Amino acid sequence: MLELTGKKEHLSLPEQNAWRKENSAPSLQDVHKSVPVPNKVGFFRKLLAFAGPGYLVAVGYMDPGNWATSLAGGSMYNYTLLSVILLSNIMAIVLQALAAKLGIVTGRDLAQACRDHFSKPVSFFLWIICELAIAACDLAEVVGSAIALNLLFGLPLIYGVCLTAFDILLILLLQNKGFRYMEAIVIALISTIAGCFAVELFLSKPEMSSIIQGFIPSSSLISNPSMLYIALGILGATVMPHNLYLHSSIVQTRKYEDTPAGKRTAIKFSTLDSTVALTLALFVNAGILILAASTFYKTGHTSVASIQDAYLLLNPLIGSGIASVLFAVALLASGQNSTLTGTLAGQIVMEGFLNIRLQPWLRRLITRLIAIVPAVIVTLLYGEKGTGDLLILSQVILSLQLSFAVIPLVMFTGDKKKMGEFVNPLWLKSISWFIAILIACLNVFLLWGTFFL
Repeated sequence: MLELTGKKEHLSLPEQNAWRKENSAPSLQDVHKSVPVPNKVGFFRKLLAFAGPGYLVAVGYMDPGNWATSLAGGSMYNYTLLSVILLSNIMAIVLQALAAKLGIVTGRDLAQACRDHFSKPVSFFLWIICELAIAACDLAEVVGSAIALNLLFGLPLIYGVCLTAFDILLILLLQNKGFRYMEAIVIALISTIAGCFAVELFLSKPEMSSIIQGFIPSSSLISNPSMLYIALGILGATVMPHNLYLHSSIVQTRKYEDTPAGKRTAIKFSTLDSTVALTLALFVNAGILILAASTFYKTGHTSVASIQDAYLLLNPLIGSGIASVLFAVALLASGQNSTLTGTLAGQIVMEGFLNIRLQPWLRRLITRLIAIVPAVIVTLLYGEKGTGDLLILSQVILSLQLSFAVIPLVMFTGDKKKMGEFVNPLWLKSISWFIAILIACLNVFLLWGTFFL
């Protein structure tokens, strides 16, 4: 687990004047400090109290967009892109830990921190591109859920896309029950996804030696433009920009002591929570790619990039009638899970950047309509192939937006005036800036290869 608190006990707490203004309300005011944290209990009781936000964050790392990019990567390039999934997951663990730290120490989510630091034009620009990223992610959820409904029940894609607009009712019900209920539902759905893929991998019998070799980076990742495009799609699908805003907010649902010791404890257990959850996400993401490589690439089906093709081929290639059903059930659970966290992320971003508060059902409906309109158009014009291409494109959009969330996060958590004794130590600053610069360089390379090569 990363130690993120720094070591010098005598340093001051964050200076209030390091931020330009005070926020009028805490992040997610309705559930702020709503989950009690017992004080005089053992390690595992304390861990259980903090467990939950990390799994809400991990949902975004195994959404339907991951499926499209991992299926394409596994069927086309065998196990080669496993190294990209591993690298992305390591970066995600570091960045999500920083996001949690920012929220716990400053009492601000990342959107509020940006609004309190940058000028209004810059904040507005950051809000716009973040909304685009959320819309791209929501688009993946819409298409993924519609495909799952089509595979399981034969529901036409266009009807499935429209039906996803009504999942706001489920979200409203969970929000009224309390934040712990939402976390419980999310963890149950994640367990369903992981269980389905565990069975799938057992049935597909992948080669362990090839899997281990796949986790070692290959020079072909840079030399092959097509592979790089898929690799950046995996990066965009794994390190989710809006999850940084989400995590910095939902860690504040815990009622930890507002003291240096209380904050250190909160950072420790929140980091452990997200690290364990993202390790589970690594298993799911790697499992999808391994399934595609061991089932499709091995049998010469190297053009399987769509979820629908994968569903149809799994049963005959694996030799089990349950393979395709498990695949579709996991996909549906993935889409619905991402729906829950997408609502919260949209609410946090709008309230944080603009200080505008909307009713949850209205915010969700707006987000859903933004995603549904292009999904309906593409489904009507291009059918199944179009939806698959749309999934991969949505993940590349997420990757391109990532730097605009990562750089402010790294900058804020490395600022002693803003973080006080919790400022990132030198080693963590170095790693964080390396990740931020790497992401920015890869995205510039992607743009250059897309438009000029």
